[in-house]
Amino acid sequence: MAQTADRDGNRALRARLDEIHGQYQRLRSDLDHIQRRLTGLRATAESADGLIRATVGPRGQLVDLHLDRHVHRDLDPADLSRAIVATTTAAAAKAAAEVERLMAGYLPADSGPMRFLRDDDLGSLPDRSSPAPGDRP
Repeated sequence: MAQTADRDGNRALRARLDEIHGQYQRLRSDLDHIQRRLTGLRATAESADGLIRATVGPRGQLVDLHLDRHVHRDLDPADLSRAIVATTTAAAAKAAAEVERLMAGYLPADSGPMRFLRDDDLGSLPDRSSPAPGDRP
């Protein structure tokens, strides 16, 4: 009887290891693809009046700013500054949502890294109570 239990336990363990190995292989093969998509990610937002267009990279860094030639006639410097910041912030929010969407297939929704992508709070990262990818509850 003990020998049967050991075989059943070994089969279950082997199945679990095969499952984990499959997840690892998937992550490894997808890593280059994910990295290329993240590196090339761009998000653009335009001000309501269409005078400002900001494009950011995957971390919200400004990579392009287009100001319509009429922007100086329509906005004073303080309003222009606020409009540029607001437009850039909107583009960064789009980029963050796209990064979160790309990573959603690889990280548990309630994991620390996914919460960090949503709230940009470093306190989300060290959550040791979150299951690792592939862990069973």
